[in-house]
Amino acid sequence: MAAEPTRRGRFRFHRLIFHVTAVLVAALFLAPLVWCILASFRSPAESGKPPLPPWPTEGFSLSSYARLEGYGQTVLHYIGNSLFVALGTASLTILVAILAGYGFSRFRFPLRGVAFILILSTMMVPFQSILTPLFLLLAKLGLQNKLVGLVLIYTTLQLPFSVFMMRNAFDAVPKEIEEAGRMDGVKGVRMLVQVMGPLVLPGVVTVGLFAFLNAWNEFLAALVLLTDQSKFTLPVLMTSVRSGRFGSIDWGTVQAGVTVMMIPCMILFLILQRSYIRGLTAGAVK
Repeated sequence: MAAEPTRRGRFRFHRLIFHVTAVLVAALFLAPLVWCILASFRSPAESGKPPLPPWPTEGFSLSSYARLEGYGQTVLHYIGNSLFVALGTASLTILVAILAGYGFSRFRFPLRGVAFILILSTMMVPFQSILTPLFLLLAKLGLQNKLVGLVLIYTTLQLPFSVFMMRNAFDAVPKEIEEAGRMDGVKGVRMLVQVMGPLVLPGVVTVGLFAFLNAWNEFLAALVLLTDQSKFTLPVLMTSVRSGRFGSIDWGTVQAGVTVMMIPCMILFLILQRSYIRGLTAGAVK
């Protein structure tokens, strides 16, 4: 009888340690976000100083966000550019990855394994090493300095991981489900959309979320491939904000821009986090 209270005490102690550790880790990751958001509300007099301490000592102010509007065109214009690139990349990546993943999972064709390994091997090629050929290719196609060209580049970079995820997601679905669907007269695209689609939805969400976040935050390709200021995405805009005027750095405006960049990523992840985690555990770990 005495062993039972001892076990309960140990269980409660382990739970306490787990929750304390989880709170500390969460605070460690949230601290930079809170620091950045607080620094964006500093007054104009404090904006030219490094944001230490980050909290406004002269009261909260929205002047940093107002000054952010003064760089180039309106910040909403650059948000629209980033949304176009990110949503276009996510949509195209999902479409191609679903078709390719389904083909590698369910169809048998010559050199299937070799083709799949070749696709995965491209993940080992540094993006910086192929940036110049990509620039020349887009120039030949007339897509250089266009957001559509940037979407194609980002989609190409996302496909190896996305095809891998979707192939594993389709492999996790029993083939008997497809056979039952065929007996009910479901074939072709209907089979993929109506039968397989809901079952691999966590994998689709994972692929789309990865593609969106990477395209939203990517800087180097946009900096090299876009020369027209009106086509800049938010990360490229932040370079001009960071450089400042006459060599000075407006730290408040920099933190305001970073905060604006964080908001869509945080909202999207919080909404889709359950499907995202299920997609990673069900597909990638198979």
